[in-house]
Amino acid sequence: MPKLKTNRSAAKRFSVTGSGKFKRRRKNLRHILTKKNAKRKRLLGQSTTVDKANEKSVKRLMPYA
Repeated sequence: MPKLKTNRSAAKRFSVTGSGKFKRRRKNLRHILTKKNAKRKRLLGQSTTVDKANEKSVKRLMPYA
């Protein structure tokens, strides 16, 4: 069976944790920041894990992760 290619855009967006879950950045921290309070912006800056519903599709894009 041939090698599978990793989707490079997915490789830049996601990384694998020690337990095998996928880590991602949160959305909504690029522009229109004046109406968002400081607590919300601070929490948006932290990373989180990919939902269980989307984990399978991310795994398909990154077969060796």
